[in-house]
Parts: sequence; structure tokens; C-alpha cells
Amino acid sequence: MTSMKIQTMKNSRLIKFAALAFIVTALSACSLPKRPASETASWMVAPERTGVPYKPRSDLWLKMGSVSTTPPFDGKSLVYRLGDQRYEKDFYNIYSALPNEMLGNATRQWLNNAQIFSMTVGQGNSFFPYYNLQVSVEEFYGDYRVRPEAVVTVEFFLTATDPQKRNPVIGKNRYTKRVALTDNTPQALVLGQQEALAQILKEYEVVLYKYAGNLPPPLGQ
Repeated sequence: MTSMKIQTMKNSRLIKFAALAFIVTALSACSLPKRPASETASWMVAPERTGVPYKPRSDLWLKMGSVSTTPPFDGKSLVYRLGDQRYEKDFYNIYSALPNEMLGNATRQWLNNAQIFSMTVGQGNSFFPYYNLQVSVEEFYGDYRVRPEAVVTVEFFLTATDPQKRNPVIGKNRYTKRVALTDNTPQALVLGQQEALAQILKEYEVVLYKYAGNLPPPLGQ
């Protein structure tokens, strides 16, 4: 057998093998289940105050100051705690706004509905404030180590404007709430966080009402 015939036979076998491999691959691909493309879901934590408002104790207004969030809870992704040192971010389930913005707006709207001050304005307001409320969000996640729970920890700092640089702090209050979840879904976590934040704001409004009854006088008064 000449070398040319041998080479021709080899080429023919290679062509048949390649064709067979292509057919097997195509059939295998057709038999695989088709997974739907992952979609991002957007969630909002916005508890609403529904109780009877207070009788205002101040005809002045309160301004929301800075709202900070401790990492790793400062991003839009929902955060799951799976171990003592293990946290995981869910990039397919996100908040509609950054947690500091979301919780700042929720706090302002809650206090406006409570009517402790004449009004509570946002940080972007240009009015010169007599009283400021700063907020630190220290925990904001779902804890799945033992049983699923929503965990929210918030600290409030109420201060008065004082050009003489004396101690401006009127009150500092810290709250932690854990709410058991109905299941492991992102929706259950967001509802749990909303309930936890509502519990915190219900407790803080009582304290804030007491502070408002004994505020240091505004500048020039």
C-alpha cells in the first residue's frame, strides 16, 4: 500500500471521527435542560407608622444628619450570614437604594408621622438646623446559622447645634432586633428586616418624645 493511500485513509478516518464527535456533541446539547437567565430582583425596606401621632412637644424642626452603614452591609446586595465569620452577598437580590439612604428616608418619614417635632427634614435640606439626628446602621443581614432570622442594629445620636463647642449630644440610643423568618427566601428576609426596623423606630420614638420635652434652647434664645 502506497504512502498516499495510507494518508488518504487516515484523513478519511479523521473526518469521520470529527463528524461523529460533532453529532454526539449536538445531541448532548439538545438533551441538556435549558436554565432560564438569572434576573435581578429589587427590594425596599420601608416600614410605615400607623399609630396615633403625638402632641408636638416642639414647634421647631429636626434635621436628619448623616446615616452610615457598617461594611459589609453598606451595599445594595442582600447579605446572608452562613457562619460565625462567613457572610455572603446575593447579587441577584438587591435593595432599591443603598441601605443608608433607604433607612434614612424610612426614619424621616416615620418621625414626620409621629409629629414629635413640627417636621423632620432630609439631609439635603438647606435650612440651618437647631437639632440633628445622626444614624449608624451596624447590622443589617439575614442570619442562617441556626434558624433564619433578620438582624437589624441601629444607633441614634440626637445633637444640638452649639457654636461654643460644648457637648452637643442630647441622647445616644442603640437597638438590636431579631425577627424569625417564615422561610429562606429573599422576600422573607426583607419583610423580617422591615419588621425589625419598625420595632426599633417604635421604641426610639418614645425616647425621642422625652428628649423633645427638655431640649436645650436654640441659638439666640
